[in-house]
Amino acid sequence: MVELRKDMAAQRRPTEAGLFHTAFLLRSRRDLSLWTRHIRQAGVQLDGASDPLVSEALYLNDPEGNGIEVYVDRPRSDWIRHGDEIEMATLPLDLSDLAKVSGDWAGAPDGTVIGHVHLRVGDVETADAFMTGTLGLTRTARLPSAGWYGSGGYHHHLAGNVWHSRGAKQRSPGSAGLAEIELLVQPHTLPVGVIEDPWGTIFTISAAQTLTLLNPTQPN
Repeated sequence: MVELRKDMAAQRRPTEAGLFHTAFLLRSRRDLSLWTRHIRQAGVQLDGASDPLVSEALYLNDPEGNGIEVYVDRPRSDWIRHGDEIEMATLPLDLSDLAKVSGDWAGAPDGTVIGHVHLRVGDVETADAFMTGTLGLTRTARLPSAGWYGSGGYHHHLAGNVWHSRGAKQRSPGSAGLAEIELLVQPHTLPVGVIEDPWGTIFTISAAQTLTLLNPTQPN
């Protein structure tokens, strides 16, 4: 799902466009509960936990500051829809209830996927045009500072916000963080090939396994 690319000269520039977080979708709430216990036992610090209505999600950063979300979806029948839009929010998540399950984490279960990738962008209107026009996604939610986009009725496969990157221009050469996103598409929905978003983030459109590629500043 993720390919790490070593580049000792890469520089982290947290106000540039690029990666906000990579979101790993687990199969079940039990999986998320076991993972929650696992990271607590390992002494890993969470940066947040939320109930977005459509899912239950935990947030943290890797050692280089790349955002990570680990989440589980609620049943689609529970999602509240208004046409193409799907209600989402940022409500508190009851971690004590999540941790009640018994058992041990044995690694990411089969079926774990990258559910979505959230990007830092320079301008929401420009991102909206790219996501809905160039990539052909449906906008499923919108704030003045962010937009969420999906396909096939999903709450979102991609998102973009300006919370730390408002007004960002083209990414600088040699930046750490996100190097490339590979999107899995149905045949004939998008031309296979390479597309850049307005800030220089590369999207590879293919029918291959979905990857999020990171360009770390330190060796693995």
